Amino acid sequence: MEPTPNVPLPGSIDEFRVLAHSRLAGFPRFEVSDAPGVRRAAVVLCVVEEPGGPLSVIVIKRAYRGRNAGQWGLPGGRLDESESAEQAALRELHEELGLCARPDDLLGALDDFPAASGFTITPLVLALADAAQLRPNPDEVHSVHLVDLARLAAEDTPRWVRAEDAVRQAELRDDAAPAGAAGLLQMRLGPEMTIHAPTGAMLWQFREVVLLGTDAAAARVAHFTQPDWTHR
Repeated sequence: MEPTPNVPLPGSIDEFRVLAHSRLAGFPRFEVSDAPGVRRAAVVLCVVEEPGGPLSVIVIKRAYRGRNAGQWGLPGGRLDESESAEQAALRELHEELGLCARPDDLLGALDDFPAASGFTITPLVLALADAAQLRPNPDEVHSVHLVDLARLAAEDTPRWVRAEDAVRQAELRDDAAPAGAAGLLQMRLGPEMTIHAPTGAMLWQFREVVLLGTDAAAARVAHFTQPDWTHR
């Protein structure tokens, strides 16, 4: 049996929109200021509702070529010249997954995340009632995964381990980082789906702020450790 969250979750896409908009409107997000050398990207935490299915957030595994080959991620990419984070997020969602979203589908933003790759990533939250248009671009996306919000919010999904115990996937350790240690986050979303920062950090903050209503001061992520293989 799947572990259940400790708080009630929205039961429909309309309920999710109301909840997310309310919580993000009151969230004092951390923003990285423009400066020489700052490169920007935007990603989308896109929540969808399939007929007869649960509310889920879209997670992708990137194609086994190019930048971040084979890594878990969220739809998104770098900003084009003179493009806003919102514009880039909607463009990338369409280019990578074939999904058409409007600016008013966006519900708010989480903290900018200064990734070790050199990009500052802005995560935007979006809700779509219809994911029937979903058509992954094989040049950019290897596979698409719909993660049930209940799985994301479950108590045993986040796990903190010692940085030296980080692995790309298969053999996960169950011993937590010692109390007070700077542990490394693992979001364990399925048997073959363990996600680290930066994507794991953004999923964790989405879970804490939007789904669980955690206070902003206890839900910051910019300092989260990133595994070595994400530093490019």
